[in-house]
Amino acid sequence: MTNDLTLHSVSVSEMDNNCYLLASGDEGLLIDAADDASALLKLAEDAGVRITAVLTTHRHNDHHRALPEVLEATGATHYGSFLDSPALPSPVDVELNHGDTLTWAGHEFPVMILRGHTPGGAAIAAEIDGTTHLFVGDSLFPGGLGKTTSESDFVRLYKDVVERVFNQFPDEAVVHPGHGADTTLGTERPQLDVWWERRW
Repeated sequence: MTNDLTLHSVSVSEMDNNCYLLASGDEGLLIDAADDASALLKLAEDAGVRITAVLTTHRHNDHHRALPEVLEATGATHYGSFLDSPALPSPVDVELNHGDTLTWAGHEFPVMILRGHTPGGAAIAAEIDGTTHLFVGDSLFPGGLGKTTSESDFVRLYKDVVERVFNQFPDEAVVHPGHGADTTLGTERPQLDVWWERRW
């Protein structure tokens, strides 16, 4: 099958939330309806797709403020981590577990559950033009992991990110975080020991 996936994105809100749209044919998969539903619907319109699925990466409010409005406007299927879904403002149609595959529009995206920033954020991997793209919510950023509030949460997040992301994907894989700039696993990998020592 020809991989016709294209990636579109927009930053919304005063918190610089990244919202990503995977487009295939006339369908769109929105990752995090963070805020400003009209901007998200326009993103899909400009990409020539209708949003048929929404993945909410985790339970924090700044990542789902536009979720009810987007779901109402589109009738999209809502995906979320089984650990974070009880705290989301809209029901989750498909709860995701670690190791699941999110199947959408003829594409299959491996699912990683990353625990620590929240009880369990959902991340997916997508192959676009031969390159792996990782949508990781707030679990991984350029220069470090997402915020944790206890030693045990940091250890859990560090181990999940190392075992479920860094150990599974190549250095050229592009990381798309919930805020700020993209990075690659190869750029961040040399810093893993530093992150472990400093605890963030």
